[in-house]
Formats: sequence, structure tokens, C-alpha cells
Amino acid sequence: MRIRSQSLKDSITGYLFISPQMLIFLVFLVYPIIEGIRLSLYRINYQSEKFVGLDNYVALFNDPVFFKALINTVVFVVFIVILTVGFALFVASAVFDKNAKYVSFIRGSYYVPVMVSMVVMSMVWSFLLNPANGLISYFSNEMGLGTVNLLGKTTTVMPVIIFVTFATNVGQAIILYIAAMLGVPKDLFEAAEVDGASRWQVIFKILIPSVQSTTVYIVIINIIAVLKIFVVIQLLTGGGPNNSSVTLMYYLYNNAFKYNQLGMASAVGVIMFVITLLLSVPQLRSLIKEK
Repeated sequence: MRIRSQSLKDSITGYLFISPQMLIFLVFLVYPIIEGIRLSLYRINYQSEKFVGLDNYVALFNDPVFFKALINTVVFVVFIVILTVGFALFVASAVFDKNAKYVSFIRGSYYVPVMVSMVVMSMVWSFLLNPANGLISYFSNEMGLGTVNLLGKTTTVMPVIIFVTFATNVGQAIILYIAAMLGVPKDLFEAAEVDGASRWQVIFKILIPSVQSTTVYIVIINIIAVLKIFVVIQLLTGGGPNNSSVTLMYYLYNNAFKYNQLGMASAVGVIMFVITLLLSVPQLRSLIKEK
């Protein structure tokens, strides 16, 4: 009886310790998700709500701009994830076993853009890419190539924004990969050296499998980050030209704050939530299965 009473007391103590975090989780994460799903079923004009069922979703799937935003977002996710994972693995595997000061310099160099506000970085790139007085256009004119307007062409705007986003955020992935590789047991490398394995074999047979959990984490956080991409689009292109760079988040923003269509915006948010689950859950399941 005394053991059962002590166990109950310990359980209550544990629940009391986690209750503040659970309360924050419920209020700021679970409730907004439920409220967003509810609002997506209403037509809202800031003064009244009218239940319309799935009409907001029907309107979305009849809007060509929504499909453009969906395609652009998928392209962003695919390219940012591939570029970030590939480049970060390349840099980390090249420097992780080098001199400590050199590794620290590389980590610091790549992490500087991550520490700077995305607004500031977007303004810097906006200055560089400005066709009228930007630095890139200036050098192009000086070399006799004429004015360069990369953000004003439908064929180049997406690659430019993908590059800007990738260059700004890749430092975080490099830091995580280097930390994970430094934690790989040294006896694995020693055994590989005794067996005469080349550096490429060490990278592909030991390093990459050993940091698989880090790769899953980086993939998930990049999926979430790219789905929420907004600042770069707002400051560089405004979704143009001709909706060539509009994303789901920017489409949501326009419906909520430009067109006062909160129901439509909530429906976009629900779709983004579903996409995030569909892309992230398989990664998490593979990680849990591995452990």
C-alpha cells in the first residue's frame, strides 16, 4: 500500500512539473490548429461568421493562383531540402576531422547569415539584385552585358529565390552535421583505416549512415521552414512577376490581410498543415523505427 501511494505521489509530481509546458502546448499549438480548422468552414468578414461548409476549399481548388502557389511551394521544398542536405553533407564531411580552429572558422563563417535577420538579408539581396542600381546589374553593365533583371523574369525568379533562401539557411544544417560527425565513434574510422578504406568509402559507408537521424531532423525543419517562407517573397518579388513566385504562405497572407477572406486563409492553413504532416510523419516514423 505504501509503495502504491509513493508511486501515485511521484506520478502527480511529474505531471505537475510538465503541466506548464502542456498548458502552453495546448493553448498556443493545439487550440490554434482546431480554431483554424473551424474557421476554414466559415465565411468571415470581421463582423460576422457564416457557415459555408467546404465552400472555401472548393473555391481554392477552382483558383489557378492557388495551384500556382502549391506548385511553387512544392518546388521550393524539393530544391531547398536537396540543396541543403547535399551541400551541408559535403562541407561537414570535408572539414569535420580537420584542425579544431579551422572547423570553428568554417562553422562561424557559414552560420553568420543564419544569425542575421531574414528581413535584413532580404534587403541586402534586394539591393544586389535591383535592376536599376543594384550591384549585380552595375557590374553587368560595366562588362557590356546590359541590365540584369533576374527578379523580373518568370524563368529566373524562382531559381534566384531558392538560392537566396538556401544561402541564408544552409549554415544551420552544416553546424548540425559537423556536431553529429564529431560524435561518431573514432574506432569506426580506425577500423576503416586498417581495412584500407578510401575517404569516399568512409563518408558513404560510415559518416552518412551514422548521421541519418540528423538528416531526418534537417529535412523536417527545412520542410516546415520552406512552407512558411514569406519574408523573402514579400521583400524581393511580392509574388510576381505574374504570380511566378507566389507561395502558399504568401497566398494565405493575401487572402487574410489584403482581401479580408479569413475563411479562405484558414483553409489554406489547414492544407499547409496536412502537407506538413504528410511530408514529416514518414520521416519521423523511419527515425523511430531505426531507434
